[in-house]
Amino acid sequence: MPDFRLLLIDDHALFREGLCLVLGQHFPEASIVEAISVTQAINLVKDTPDVILLDILLQGPDGIEGVAIFRQRWPRVPVIMLSSMAAPETIAQALERGAFAFVSKADSSAAIVHTVERALVATEAGIARNSAVSRAGENPLIRLTARQSEVLQLLCDGLPNKVIAKRMSLSEFTVRGHVQAIFGLLGVTSRTQAIVSARKHGLVA
Repeated sequence: MPDFRLLLIDDHALFREGLCLVLGQHFPEASIVEAISVTQAINLVKDTPDVILLDILLQGPDGIEGVAIFRQRWPRVPVIMLSSMAAPETIAQALERGAFAFVSKADSSAAIVHTVERALVATEAGIARNSAVSRAGENPLIRLTARQSEVLQLLCDGLPNKVIAKRMSLSEFTVRGHVQAIFGLLGVTSRTQAIVSARKHGLVA
């Protein structure tokens, strides 16, 4: 029996096979299932995966729709979004729908592996990205994922996106997506407003 299961969904064969090789080298104890679409993944997978890596641009249900489908089917499984090109608004939409994190295909393999490791730790700790980190505050409806909460804390510490990206081993593009998602959840349009709102609702230390 494998120690854990990874589900990789991407219709670009070269990227998928390359990433599968990288993941297999870093996680030799993992069982990796490959699929080219959300529909095929659902038909292929018999046991609940531990982590899902999902491309945004897919035929049939795309990655954004896929997040919602997988959240309904496996509500406690972290979904990591992948894309070579995605507008911050698209990333924010995926994160708002419950994705654990977004990783650019331009990121290093080490960054992708690191994100998978973080997802596994979150799962093991019982911190599913859909039950986000929501500290007791004035508005319990504001629910941030573990990753969003970390970005928000660093943002409130006054760090720019470039430094946050380096601190979290992410691309600056990915961090911008998280920041946009946080703005949407808090109903704000600037970093200053986000800091004020976060402190008001007890979302940061």
